Amino acid sequence: MTGTASFTADDYRARMERAAREAADAGLAGLLVAPGPDLVWLTGYAPPAATERLTLLVLAPGRDPVLVVPTLEAPDAAKATGAPVLTLRDWTDGQDPYAATAALLDTGGRFGISDNAWAMHLLGLQKALPATSYASLTDALPMLRAVKDAAELELMAAAGAAADATFEEIRKVPFGGRRETEVGADLADLLRRFGHSQVDFTIVASGPNGANPHHEVGDRVIQDGDMVVLDFGGLKDGYGSDTSRTVHVGEPTDEERRVHDLVREAQQAGFEAVRPGVACQEVDRAARAVIADAGYGEYFIHRTGHGIGVTTHEPPYMIEGEERRLVPGMCFSVEPGVYLPGRFGVRIEDIVTVTEDGGRRLNDTTRELVIVG
Repeated sequence: MTGTASFTADDYRARMERAAREAADAGLAGLLVAPGPDLVWLTGYAPPAATERLTLLVLAPGRDPVLVVPTLEAPDAAKATGAPVLTLRDWTDGQDPYAATAALLDTGGRFGISDNAWAMHLLGLQKALPATSYASLTDALPMLRAVKDAAELELMAAAGAAADATFEEIRKVPFGGRRETEVGADLADLLRRFGHSQVDFTIVASGPNGANPHHEVGDRVIQDGDMVVLDFGGLKDGYGSDTSRTVHVGEPTDEERRVHDLVREAQQAGFEAVRPGVACQEVDRAARAVIADAGYGEYFIHRTGHGIGVTTHEPPYMIEGEERRLVPGMCFSVEPGVYLPGRFGVRIEDIVTVTEDGGRRLNDTTRELVIVG
């Protein structure tokens, strides 16, 4: 598997150089990147399957990047778009991959390492180099992938448009009398029809199930009079989509309309808080204040948003206590909700990117309450 064709070897070179600089600025001797989203983002390479054999990208300031890779996978690695701008160092079964990797590292350095690196690999490196120490990339460089360039933003916008097209189609299908699993399958099929290669989640939470923000799909039959929370997304051309809309089967009650309008106002307030230099927590505060002022504060039980990019959940997070400042090119969700136990829930979510003077939504389907059959 290689990276998105939209990127060139020079793009990957720039990313690896920037990552090495940011590592140095953070006081690290380098970065050790295991198979996963970071490796794909930095090199365009993803090993064909999970394996116990060590694969590790070594980035260090002032040194050429090196990808340590099993010999049997080296031909695939050499086909990656970023391969021309790094050195492949392969090892064969029976050799010690940790000794080979240790030769590339400062013997007493502190390194950032992928969160999803296997424990056996980290322990193997520690045994080979007992004086080294390690920090997870999420802790050491949480903003590594946070600011998207123009090409990445185009891909994010295309993923958002595909999710929007999915919503426009799903609102036409029957809801009443069908199981949540059936509507969830429709969502997955539509995401794929509109270009997603990977479907990460299809939440269909009807009636009282809507009061659980992480309910996905179940065997409950959707009833006339149900509020239904829809939350769905995945990866299109390597970049994520994630949107939520809440629909109603038949005519809603006055209270249901009132709660939906409240969440819509909160979502708008969160969006309007987005601009460069604002702390992430201010987006959360703006949305939360609307709901709290209306007396529903105890029913908004999650953060207002999360970053998105080559994964559907990543830093930065729109949450109280996060004082990191917004920067143009950051992409994240704005998704307040109200969840009334045993009754119903409402969530409205758009992906938003920070612009030079504010924010831009990457989802633009109606945020009004949609009536479905």
